[in-house]
Amino acid sequence: MKKIGVIYGGVSSEREVSLKSGKAMISNLDRSKYEIIECRIDKMTDAFNIDRSIDKALIGLHGKFGEDGRVQSILESMGIDYCGCDPITSGILMDKNFTKTIARQNGILTADWTIVKSVEDIDYDLIEEMGYPVFIKPNSGGSSVATYMIKKKEDVEAAVVDGLKYDEIVMIEKYVKGEEYTSFILDGEVFPTIKISSDQEFFDFEAKYSTTNGAKEIVVELEKNMSDKLKFNSETCWKAFNCKGYVRVDYIITEDKDIYLLEINTLPGMTETSLIPKSAAARGISYSQLLDKLIESGK
Repeated sequence: MKKIGVIYGGVSSEREVSLKSGKAMISNLDRSKYEIIECRIDKMTDAFNIDRSIDKALIGLHGKFGEDGRVQSILESMGIDYCGCDPITSGILMDKNFTKTIARQNGILTADWTIVKSVEDIDYDLIEEMGYPVFIKPNSGGSSVATYMIKKKEDVEAAVVDGLKYDEIVMIEKYVKGEEYTSFILDGEVFPTIKISSDQEFFDFEAKYSTTNGAKEIVVELEKNMSDKLKFNSETCWKAFNCKGYVRVDYIITEDKDIYLLEINTLPGMTETSLIPKSAAARGISYSQLLDKLIESGK
């Protein structure tokens, strides 16, 4: 019987989401196939105490010290196999600036942006050139924590100051109007697309995780031309960033049918109601079966 470790919790601003992902994995793993070892991370040093006899680790961490490749590096140094991208890919994709730069080099559309490390770095003329509204967010953050849609110059500095509480770099990104879609990729295979709709102006933390004001997430079948284009973009991202195991790619599709990359998540949410399980369910794959596939992925 395989010994599967579920690593969850963590020390990032997304800890609460990670706790939910980890508990969902633990509840849905097939106990007739696996011996389950819970590996809850409450402080960074806990990562060095993970059971070395684990056959494979499922990583349910989100945000820093999880998605950034550091935990993956620790696991590799301990000789523990794990699901998902390697440390280098994880680190690059955690950094929105690096992600967008490499995406553009590979012909993938992404909104114009700039980065700042202090309020003194803010170039208001450049922001004016991009045009309001803009999104201001931590460069390496997730789950829309400290993410703001800013519509006027007077509000820029406060958003940057808040973003700098979570990261050393803050991204200022041009707003692209359109509808949000997400693409789940497992071992290079693109799964059914999900459309995300919210009554709010953008898919913020509350929309993602609220039970009352949450977003609507519906599996959709795009017209063939758009479906082919989105699939091509997802496959291009998978290859360009040397992804492994599984990722989730988020897009905005405009009225003109342009597909803009938002970000690539190497450790996306894994609660029962998260986007990846919903995409897998559209293929008739249960949550438990999805975990089986994640465990077998990357070989």
